[in-house]
Amino acid sequence: MNPVPAEPDAAGMAALLQRQRDAFRAAGAPTLAQRRADLRKLKALVLSHRPAIEAALQQDFGHRSPHETVIMEILPVVQAINHAHRHLRRWMRPERRHVPLHFQPGRAWVGYQPLGVVGIMAPWNYPLQLALLPLATAMAAGNRALLKPSEFTPATSALLQRMLGQGFAEEQVAVVLGDAEVGRAFSALPFDHLLFTGSTPVGRAVMKAASDHLVPVTLELGGKSPALIQPGHPMAQAAAAIAYGKLANGGQTCIAPDYVLVPQGEVEAFASAYDTAVRALYPAGPTSANYTSVANPRHHQRLLGLLDDARARQAKVVEVGVNPGAASQRAHNLPPTLVLNTTDDMAIMREEVFGPLLPVVAYQGLDEAIAYINARPRPLALYFFGDGPGRSQVLARTTSGNATVNNTLLHYVQDDLPFGGIGPSGMGAYHGVDGFKTLSHAKGVFQQGRWNLSNLLRPPFGPLADAVLKVMLR
Repeated sequence: MNPVPAEPDAAGMAALLQRQRDAFRAAGAPTLAQRRADLRKLKALVLSHRPAIEAALQQDFGHRSPHETVIMEILPVVQAINHAHRHLRRWMRPERRHVPLHFQPGRAWVGYQPLGVVGIMAPWNYPLQLALLPLATAMAAGNRALLKPSEFTPATSALLQRMLGQGFAEEQVAVVLGDAEVGRAFSALPFDHLLFTGSTPVGRAVMKAASDHLVPVTLELGGKSPALIQPGHPMAQAAAAIAYGKLANGGQTCIAPDYVLVPQGEVEAFASAYDTAVRALYPAGPTSANYTSVANPRHHQRLLGLLDDARARQAKVVEVGVNPGAASQRAHNLPPTLVLNTTDDMAIMREEVFGPLLPVVAYQGLDEAIAYINARPRPLALYFFGDGPGRSQVLARTTSGNATVNNTLLHYVQDDLPFGGIGPSGMGAYHGVDGFKTLSHAKGVFQQGRWNLSNLLRPPFGPLADAVLKVMLR
């Protein structure tokens, strides 16, 4: 059993934050060499703790494939660190900006400075990746960081605290553990920036708490991300990609396809192709070694409630893939399931699913499908399966945080793309250079030459000033 550290109170967290802020002010902005050394240290900690990370996530989820943990948790962090390490010199370089003729001779540039101390609140579905990827970004930008991981993954959260404590002093990186009350106090601290990943309702509360100190926030939330299949697109290819994106981590992924829009008349073909794809991914069904369990009993009951509500409203609920029977299934586990004949009054069509349940919506024509997407809150991700004018039309006429064409999830692991939501699905973006800029202060600097034309616009004004203004006002 892992020891359970005492939960910090608000005063204790505030004191820890102040220690980090004092240390930042005393040391100043870290150099390129220091930042790269910290990134290498973080990477080494992650790789050396790989067995412990796999064991902790297995414990927290009840069952989770070690391969899935490496692919979905460890690999994105390592790749992000490598990308930042490789490009950090260029990111830190001041950017030259244009100076108008009448301010010449002069120079203008933007320099990127660390903000100071960044707060990071990580969720339970990817508790390692969604804590350490923002941490790597904060380090690349030269900041110190205070992390609050989820109380719903206690083994992983405790491991994060021990692991980071081995590599970094608390004045640079610290992890605080605790329940929702600790989380509320954490979100109210006067950070220089706060990055939260989680649900939209909690995101609203975090933003409200941060506003008392005018703390800027980056919110990575969720929403109902659609997958849209264009008429005539190869159904097997689309179904295989959607099955992978939907069922990775047991569907507990903020950018998982939440529902699929299928051309009218092709629903049965999609259901058959999806069943085939699920059988290929998980030959033993929900008991497959690579099939992740629903993380906790409370979430399991919520998903069952969505299915009960759908059935009560005349949906057709179909378990797909191999079904070995309930007796052999793991605790709080759910088989891959399609929900057909959906209607807007069903809870599963209003709430983010966050599990291995996939509602199907039939449509007639891309205009109808686009209108359906646009009538709902803007999603965190959109997946389109098709080519030609249809692709351009869908990408131009819909708004989502990000999009992937002819696959799912993979926009997230493109380190040179920003990742973020819009509206109820989030605010701000990070990853790569965009994350570096989010967690930096862009200081604009203008340096004036000794002799310059702007002096002509100082009083006393006369004909020369009039002549200069006449030129400038053209």
